[in-house]
Amino acid sequence: MIDKKILCIIPARGGSKSVPKKNIRNLGNKPLIQWTIDEAKKSKYIDRMVVSTEDREIEKVCTSLGIEVIKRPMELATDDSPTIDSILYTLDILEKDKKYYPDYILLLQCTSPFRTVEDIDKSIEALLNNESDMSSLLSVTKEEYPAWWLKEINEDGTLSDFISYDKQQYSRRQSFPPLYKLNGAIYLCEINQLRKSRTFQTESSIAYIMDNNSSIDIDTEDDLKWAEYLILRSNE
Repeated sequence: MIDKKILCIIPARGGSKSVPKKNIRNLGNKPLIQWTIDEAKKSKYIDRMVVSTEDREIEKVCTSLGIEVIKRPMELATDDSPTIDSILYTLDILEKDKKYYPDYILLLQCTSPFRTVEDIDKSIEALLNNESDMSSLLSVTKEEYPAWWLKEINEDGTLSDFISYDKQQYSRRQSFPPLYKLNGAIYLCEINQLRKSRTFQTESSIAYIMDNNSSIDIDTEDDLKWAEYLILRSNE
């Protein structure tokens, strides 16, 4: 049983450069941000959900969906603004002005449209039911290609290994140990730990593994087109 207050924060800036108005761009006949909102609404563990934004259009979309919006100042919405600053700003507003004191912060980026409520709730269960006293969780997906295959191009144009390894022992991709990369879909952390470390990844973080399709991150126009294709294919 989970009896902790879990605050879900969805950060959504309006100033995307690679994909203009990315967070409210249409994907599968609804705004990108709505994919995250719709799944988060289904969670049996999320106690409160808010969107953090400086953008009026994003605010309007979220308000129409019945989602609480906390406006952040413009200095927390630039390309160089760390996400953690807007998260802590939102938390301070909720605690000081609204007297709301959660136990955990769940960060869901709206650029992960295929993250499901099953992923959300299973990740919450994985952390809060963990018997090793871990304080945070981050979602990952398996890296397809071994990092040892990375090469450097030297000044004379020749190639060299970025990471040295025994080529006889590791002659096939399958012989390398599995590696995982953050997929940006789920971040979960205990409040005091987050304030102390100012990051979701700490020495006591555990991983929640997601498959490649669920891990799609919308960062470019091509990403958006690929996501649209997957939606059309799933409806066939």
